[in-house]
Amino acid sequence: MRKNIRMKRSFWGAALMSLALTGCVSSTGNVGNMPKYGVPVAEAEWIREGEPLEYDGQKWYPRDDIDVLTDAEVVLAGEYRGVQFFTSRVDVRPYSRLYTKFGRNKFRIFLRQKSDD
Repeated sequence: MRKNIRMKRSFWGAALMSLALTGCVSSTGNVGNMPKYGVPVAEAEWIREGEPLEYDGQKWYPRDDIDVLTDAEVVLAGEYRGVQFFTSRVDVRPYSRLYTKFGRNKFRIFLRQKSDD
């Protein structure tokens, strides 16, 4: 009889502990954290060689600088030589910079060629 009472207490104690711990877990899951745009295995060689991206009648040159952005913070603007390029969601025309994605949340900055170049 005592063994049966101990088993019931252990069961209910474990059930209450599980219930208490479950209440502390966030249930938001992965909402908004899933990547929308794929990450290339390697950055395109033409980018690493410093060749420009042509967009909107202008040449945009890759910089050594990067921005850390989520996919939700960029908008797909097009594709050039097999590489997707983006603008910042908050940027408006004329864009101040373009981006290519080369890692998770890593976007290479491209700047326009100056008119005196």
